[in-house]
Amino acid sequence: MKRGREPIPNVKSAFLLVKCPDCQTERIIFSNSAKDIGCSSCGKKLAESRGGKSLIFVTEAKKLG
Repeated sequence: MKRGREPIPNVKSAFLLVKCPDCQTERIIFSNSAKDIGCSSCGKKLAESRGGKSLIFVTEAKKLG
């Protein structure tokens, strides 16, 4: 019995370049991070872990790659 073609699954996660709304510092984060992520300079929360996809609190995010 010949095996049919199996499609390669698409990746649903990505690395994001986000900009802090308070101090305009850019940071690279993972969309499915397991920890809460804060800004490295002012400490504002940028993303919160939700088990799967993270809840991202910034208005400007660019997908890398």
